[in-house]
Amino acid sequence: GVFSSRKIARKLHEDVAFRVLGAENFPAHRTICDFRALHLKELGELFVQVVKLARELGLVKLGTVAIDGTKIKANASRHKAMSYKRMLEAEAQLRQQITDLLSRAGTADEAQKHEPAMDLPAEIKRRKDRLDAITQAKARLEHRQREADTAQGRSKDDERKPRNKDGKPAGRHYKRDFGVPKDNAQESFTDSDSRIMKRAAGGFDQSYNAQTAVDEHAHIIVAAEVINMAADSGQLPAMLAAIEANLAACPKQVLADAGYRNEAVFAQLSTYESELIVALGREGKAQS
Repeated sequence: GVFSSRKIARKLHEDVAFRVLGAENFPAHRTICDFRALHLKELGELFVQVVKLARELGLVKLGTVAIDGTKIKANASRHKAMSYKRMLEAEAQLRQQITDLLSRAGTADEAQKHEPAMDLPAEIKRRKDRLDAITQAKARLEHRQREADTAQGRSKDDERKPRNKDGKPAGRHYKRDFGVPKDNAQESFTDSDSRIMKRAAGGFDQSYNAQTAVDEHAHIIVAAEVINMAADSGQLPAMLAAIEANLAACPKQVLADAGYRNEAVFAQLSTYESELIVALGREGKAQS
């Protein structure tokens, strides 16, 4: 697929299929980007209409549907992200620098006798803007961690002690205080919805996980969702619900690779009317 507005604009000149679909129109990439942002809701509804029309034409049989996920690079550089540990360090450094600059501003006339001239207000503002961006990113990380900890049954006064259903301490202590992210938890300054994910070819990028369900008859995409979790393992229920919502029907058979193996999900879908076939591992490896 082609997602970049710049690539779409270029292909409208170079690719015959794009020229046909564009009816010999050649909008600039900014026009394409603005159009997509302005009509995002309508385009989503249009996708559902196309899927329903494809079924009416017999292109979608809902016999066998294959579900898979792929990582899509976000419009954000991984170099514009920062770990929680580095945020704490940078916050302290910037606060100290701002304090030093304010102190220097108070004695600027005397300092200028011995030091090169400096635009102190601009230097202070630049550091304050950076500090604000880091503080906001840190707050987003902490908010997500509080939500995750709450979902695990933790509370802000649990003193790092797991508790049983009677509220009594049970098991080992938690490694971190409630709501405190891991040191290596990362947050992007340019796209806070994206997450660091591993690329198939190696390395990491700020990315999203695009989930698709494809009908085997004519390879029509019957459902598509985008998430910011790298793992596919918990996505089967949501994708099955999306197929049913788009077509008001369930496929006879659903195929998924080993990335969707999840015993809790299997138990949840044990009474689902479709036949679910999920790989348990790579061929040649020991099977559980």
